[in-house]
Amino acid sequence: MVAKLVILFLLFHAASTVSHMLKYLGTGTSGNPDIAEFMFVLEVDDTEVLYCDASKKIVEPRQDGVKKMLDDNPGAQREYTQECFEHQPGIYQNSISNLKQLLNQSGGVHILQCMIGSEVNENSGEVKGFLQLGYNGEGYLEFDLKTMSWIPLKPEFNIVKQTMDGDRNLIKYLGNLFGTILLERLKMFLDYGSSSLNKTVLPPVSLLQKTPSSPVSCHATGFYPDRAAIFWRKDGVEIHEGVDPGEILPNNDETFQMSVDLNISSVTPEDWRRYNCVFQLSGVSEDIIIKLNKTIIKTNLVNNKTHIDAELPIIIAAFVLVLIIIVAIGIVAYKKKKESHPSPSPSIIIELNGRSGTESPDSAQRSGTESPDSAQRLATESPDSAQKLATESPDSAQ
Repeated sequence: MVAKLVILFLLFHAASTVSHMLKYLGTGTSGNPDIAEFMFVLEVDDTEVLYCDASKKIVEPRQDGVKKMLDDNPGAQREYTQECFEHQPGIYQNSISNLKQLLNQSGGVHILQCMIGSEVNENSGEVKGFLQLGYNGEGYLEFDLKTMSWIPLKPEFNIVKQTMDGDRNLIKYLGNLFGTILLERLKMFLDYGSSSLNKTVLPPVSLLQKTPSSPVSCHATGFYPDRAAIFWRKDGVEIHEGVDPGEILPNNDETFQMSVDLNISSVTPEDWRRYNCVFQLSGVSEDIIIKLNKTIIKTNLVNNKTHIDAELPIIIAAFVLVLIIIVAIGIVAYKKKKESHPSPSPSIIIELNGRSGTESPDSAQRSGTESPDSAQRLATESPDSAQKLATESPDSAQ
């Protein structure tokens, strides 16, 4: 049966030269109601395709092709739902309870993890599988497919190995799981999800540098899938000294980015030509190679100057606009002040000249038209006369 599945697998995917892998990641918990009692994730070639959460009653496809697969195959949808909601939660909870009893544990939060995978090489037809169990963050058991037996990762789990090795139904099920079930599922996921699972997107690769003395960063962004590598070479040989590799990070458009820094403090100008950056993407035969060259390095200094030059007209326009607003506000304020404090009326002017404040406008006009000689005579009166006027009694003034 295994040979038939592999031959069928190769017929459908003969054009490719890479391996494909289906991976199951299951987690069961106890002691914390805020954590899902059971969940699992299915991945194809390290891309998440199906998600299950028993506590929230969710079985969710993570790719459009997988959603169509479940719609076209109600039996598969029903099988995954039963595994998520009914079968596997009980198995995980029983296993955690047995482990707590074996290790004399009570209370607290406990986590049981399971990782199962099957990988097939499309050229040779070779099939590899693995099954690993972890408990509370440490290795617990591994399954050896060659001997079809369990390997305890700690001495206290020897008794568990003996019990599980003696369960012939379990051993038979695992043989069928690795020989048939996982391969069938892998083929189905690839058939329906080939457009997204097999796509490759090459990124632009740039050399970046903050200052002339900073490390040179080789940066690739916008690639897919996330199975990629980026590194520096000297004279065609990958180097590790003076190199600081970064992690693969996700972009908002479901692509990825990564970078690797090279410390150039000890690199002489003559040796720059000996260095280059290499980007490799899984499924793509040709590498992207960028030579270490000062003329193509993008720096913050250039970017900042360009940014300022581009924004200078906007800054000037904004300044002029603010200036206009300030002047307009000043004019309005001046007009309002003038309206609230009008110029002295003719009667006030007359009073200042020693005449009655009730004189008619005609009299005011006549006073205003007196000859310059009269004005001059008034201005040249002696200080004694001015003093006498100032010391007159209020009655006289009235």
